[in-house]
Amino acid sequence: MSLFLALIASTVARAEPAVEIMRIVTATGEHDFKVEVADTPKARARGLMFRKSMPADHGMLFEFKAEGPVSMWMRNTYIPLDMVFIGRDGRVVGVAADTEPMSERIIPSPAPAYAVLELNAGAARKMSLAPGDQAQHRIFKR
Repeated sequence: MSLFLALIASTVARAEPAVEIMRIVTATGEHDFKVEVADTPKARARGLMFRKSMPADHGMLFEFKAEGPVSMWMRNTYIPLDMVFIGRDGRVVGVAADTEPMSERIIPSPAPAYAVLELNAGAARKMSLAPGDQAQHRIFKR
């Protein structure tokens, strides 16, 4: 019986995080991503740390519950990322492109933000993402 419980526990521990669809609307069109939502202090603290890779159409959406100054960093993050700072209304307020893996340099939002979307480095450039573009997801006010 204990072996059975151990197998179940290890399967649950390795379960893939739930993903949701998020859309970014830019001048080049609509771009959909499968995102994990980090909406608790623990999930936000962990973020994408220690991951060796992420599929091209995936990302992590950090929800901060209130709009204000936001600071991020790349501590223990092995993959280069683009950080997209987003206001409460879903409007992109800034982009930090191609952030340096493992860096403890603080990356501040250029304007008050409600959320940060982390994508693989280069994704923002590929879709011509710019401030003023629109993010669509359940966490943003419409």
